[in-house]
Amino acid sequence: MGFLNALMGNASEVDLEELKEELEPLLASEEQLQLAYKVVRDLFVFTDKRLLLIDKQGMTGSKVSYHTVPFKSITSFRVETAGRLDMEAELKIWISGHKEPIEWELKRGTDVVGIQKALAELVL
Repeated sequence: MGFLNALMGNASEVDLEELKEELEPLLASEEQLQLAYKVVRDLFVFTDKRLLLIDKQGMTGSKVSYHTVPFKSITSFRVETAGRLDMEAELKIWISGHKEPIEWELKRGTDVVGIQKALAELVL
């Protein structure tokens, strides 16, 4: 079922031990991984200092974009769950100095409550 969820775009929680080796070179000294979600190949990684958005691009995923959002720069966020007819949930994060939010559409079944809780605990 995990493979099917990945194909459908559902975010699934990632084991931090598996991710630690891959992200170790990117982390600041004493920065700790807190929580991570994977959507197909892309990752939302919550550390104790920032939200790290990892976008693996291309057929092989060898080109990778890393977008760091320090928690102190997040001014607000919104999580909208999927409805009966609406198959997608939505996540928007507003960053100081930017008019438009960072946006993601997340498929039905994504743990939007878990993402909301992680943002609330780390941002507020």
